[in-house]
Amino acid sequence: MRTSARVVVIGGGVGGCSIAYHLARLGWKDVLLVEQFDLTAGSTWHSAGLVGQLRSSVSLTRMMMYSVGLYADLAELTGKDPGWHELGGIRLASSPERLQEIRRQAGWAQTFGLPLEIISASEAQDRFPPISTDGVLGAAWLPRDGYLDPSQLTFALADGARRLGAQIATRTRVTAVERDARGRVCAVVTDKGRVETEVVVNAAGMAAPDVARLVGVTVPLIPFGHQYLITEPFDPPLVPLPTLRDPDNLVYWRTEVGGLVMGGYERDPMPWALDGVPNGFEAQLLSEDWPRFAEIMDGAVRRMPSMEHAEVKRFFNGPEAFTPDGEFILGESDVPGFWVAAGFCAHGLAGAGGIGKVMAEWIVDGEPEYDLWHMDIRRFGRHYRSQRYTLARTVEVYSTYYDIRYPGDERQAGRPLRVSSTYERLRALGASFGEKSGWERANWFESNAGVGDESLRPHGWAGRNWSPAIGAECLAARDAAALFDQSSFSKIDIHGPGACAFLERLCANAIDRPVGTVTYTQLLNRRGGIECDLTVTRLAPDRFQLVTGTAFGAHDLGWIRAHLPGDGSVYADDATAARACLCIWGPRSREIVQGLTKTNLGGEAFPYMRAQELAIGHVPCLALRVTYVGELGFEIYCPTEFGGALWDALIDAGSPQGLVPAGYRAIDSLRLEKGYRAWGSDITPETTPDEAGLGFAVRIDKATPFVGQDVVRASRAGEGPQQRLCCLVLDDPRAVCLGSEPVLVDDEAIGRVTSGGWGYRVAKSIAYAYLPAAHAQPGTRATVEVFGEAVGAEVVAEPLYDPGNERIRS
Repeated sequence: MRTSARVVVIGGGVGGCSIAYHLARLGWKDVLLVEQFDLTAGSTWHSAGLVGQLRSSVSLTRMMMYSVGLYADLAELTGKDPGWHELGGIRLASSPERLQEIRRQAGWAQTFGLPLEIISASEAQDRFPPISTDGVLGAAWLPRDGYLDPSQLTFALADGARRLGAQIATRTRVTAVERDARGRVCAVVTDKGRVETEVVVNAAGMAAPDVARLVGVTVPLIPFGHQYLITEPFDPPLVPLPTLRDPDNLVYWRTEVGGLVMGGYERDPMPWALDGVPNGFEAQLLSEDWPRFAEIMDGAVRRMPSMEHAEVKRFFNGPEAFTPDGEFILGESDVPGFWVAAGFCAHGLAGAGGIGKVMAEWIVDGEPEYDLWHMDIRRFGRHYRSQRYTLARTVEVYSTYYDIRYPGDERQAGRPLRVSSTYERLRALGASFGEKSGWERANWFESNAGVGDESLRPHGWAGRNWSPAIGAECLAARDAAALFDQSSFSKIDIHGPGACAFLERLCANAIDRPVGTVTYTQLLNRRGGIECDLTVTRLAPDRFQLVTGTAFGAHDLGWIRAHLPGDGSVYADDATAARACLCIWGPRSREIVQGLTKTNLGGEAFPYMRAQELAIGHVPCLALRVTYVGELGFEIYCPTEFGGALWDALIDAGSPQGLVPAGYRAIDSLRLEKGYRAWGSDITPETTPDEAGLGFAVRIDKATPFVGQDVVRASRAGEGPQQRLCCLVLDDPRAVCLGSEPVLVDDEAIGRVTSGGWGYRVAKSIAYAYLPAAHAQPGTRATVEVFGEAVGAEVVAEPLYDPGNERIRS
């Protein structure tokens, strides 16, 4: 075994072998993969092997589609048969709600370029004759789905990696990971010797948490015993058939040597190895648990009566690793050079090719092609260091794996955990809480529902997790004032003698402005994509406060720290929990706050996009004249211990003026009316500021070059953006988009909705979507497919509300 390698991949399952293969394909041939047993000896070998491509996000679906393309070509690329069977896949709808979900997915598929057809129950039975059609209302047919032999795929990827120069060392156990004086990984120690390296990739599957602990990193995943069985051949033996899923009955099937593989996801899952994977657990199964499997078998018999008398050839109960949100865990950890690729759970085999692709790109190029925030290890905050919390969330994910996830549905496990200083006050006012990154946040207040308009409830799924209080809160913000607790918003302090110069290099907008200036800016990647979208407030010559979304703080802080100079001149600290943040917005907000402070809040004394320290009531505060709803008002920060007192002061002073408490659903509606973008949906690392309509926040002529500047400059010097984020108004006011709906012109899908909702002041159903530049002009007519129904729409000039910004600057 070599004593040095540019990259050491730990784990010889399908994920690790795919990463090694793709690294070598990108030219990093000095790769060593180490596996403590033999290849596939963890979870890979007992995978059921189904490959389904359509997923809930654009990036994950693209990863699955890439994987299928790779599997089809892998024999030619590597000389090894990966065991790929492209027989198609069927997803049954055994309830009206599931049929709605399939229609929604069919719309997504158009925008992904993924073949999908909605078929009848009888057509599904024609393709998979053993099933009963009782209760089946329809099905989705995906002709490019199929199944794999997990071991054959792994060996094909491993052989391909070897052919490209990578080395694979089996029967080699990692005992330590060393770090240098800077904290970066520098070596892997094994029972066969020490290997110096620049990069370590933890692809150890269910053992990934154990490996991560060697460098003090937390990988929040829990292995569960996943059960399925293989029957003896039927009489007559079944010919190869498509894969079949019936999520309403919690089951899946594929054919196997004349019989069937059948498994599912029970409501009472069995976590395993909470104290770590036992030493020597090699290619083993857990004890059979037929009582726990009974629920799956009942569903299988309902859909396929012949299963009741099928002879079982083999029963599998194998551990598979699940994460607290059911998504992969990918990316570089807080320890420089230590990467993680784990938590593949139910779709690791299907996505193994895509996992290898994006991880290799990320390591080699510094950025993956796709937006991977929802898979990024940085999305998990410090509270996931608690295994008890991780376990509670992961049990909920597994037990609801096949459930329909309606927009606005809230996970319940482990709550409440992170609460603001106003939490008990919000509860007393009837807050309907949601949760993000562990924070309890008010979605709306039922105390406001009585003055809302129930007739505005949107059609279909958009009206499920909804209250007339949302509209009442929106109109209060437009007509009087609304008070929002945004303490969960992430706050990052940048300080040190080099802070200003550092931010000038990282931010697309100009940051070197007078103390007290608030700057809206993006942080771009090398492709010009938007990695972060935030405000920067200059508090002192060498100190800045950055504010970003609740869920994005870890991501943004990680991006910033990855670019810090190595001379110790700049520090980046998470200050989220240290400061409460209350936002008061609306035409009467200045009058309300002015009654509580001696500081002059007039427009000339305290203009838009400025910050001041002041006292409000008894509370020392930092107030910013900024808004995310398009109204006059303030973001007010104070030490956390003063948050309750600040809330009380503002409520007491504002209630006679029409002030109401308001929640995040109102914010989302108000920001759509105003055309404010949301990172992660409207803007992502794959979209540029000019495409997103945010070119005004880019100072291309800055004296200090910034990351991504050359890409933006080249685009402006050329033909400009080929696509633009557009505002559309739907003809049907009760049809509300939820995201990813296809936008069609002349029956051709030309874009997908990024976000949508109802605007209570403008009284319109609003959607945003990226459209080709040729179709981005106001007046363009289009069709948006909402749950299979074609709804007319028109591209309109934005923003719909206060286009002259008169209200926010008053």
